[in-house]
Amino acid sequence: MEEGSQPPILASDAERERACAILREASVDGRLTLDEFTQRIGSALAARTRPELEEVTRDLPALTALPERARRPPVRWSVALMSGVVRRGFWRVGERNWAIALMGSCDLDLRGAAISAPITTFNAVSVMGGIDVIVPPGVEVELEGAAIMGSKVLKLSGPPPGPGAPVVRINAISLMGSVSVRDRPSLGTRMMDAIEGDTLPDQ
Repeated sequence: MEEGSQPPILASDAERERACAILREASVDGRLTLDEFTQRIGSALAARTRPELEEVTRDLPALTALPERARRPPVRWSVALMSGVVRRGFWRVGERNWAIALMGSCDLDLRGAAISAPITTFNAVSVMGGIDVIVPPGVEVELEGAAIMGSKVLKLSGPPPGPGAPVVRINAISLMGSVSVRDRPSLGTRMMDAIEGDTLPDQ
């Protein structure tokens, strides 16, 4: 620090909470994807000074409630009947969602999605089919439900979620099918990301 210069002012808990509120609204408004939101909220909670905190929200507007009609309508239903549904890239996820795979498959990649609420709920029903959900690292995942002659799998290899992390809650029913949730995409998905130029860092 140069002689005569003032040290940066330390951030307060209230200022960190306000920054987190700005990030939550930005994610709901579609300005930040779920992956970007989890990264920034971790930085906001770890910020020690005001400049560090301001850097996290520098490119975001102040807290203002946008009209609901100005936002892209969220996706609430993903239904695969002897077929396949793939959702990846940027898409808006509803607060409550249904994913149904009847002798088909639902591939839901939430890494580039924009959420509509701090808690996102999926009712996942797989009957002789498969439902695969990819979440970004740092998201809190709650997988509940039952598997009958099928499987219900949660595979998270990233760091544990921090305070204020978004929650993805999945109520699964698997009948001779599978419901899987993970934070690392499969080899096939990673190859598709690379081909399409959508490779995300640290994946």
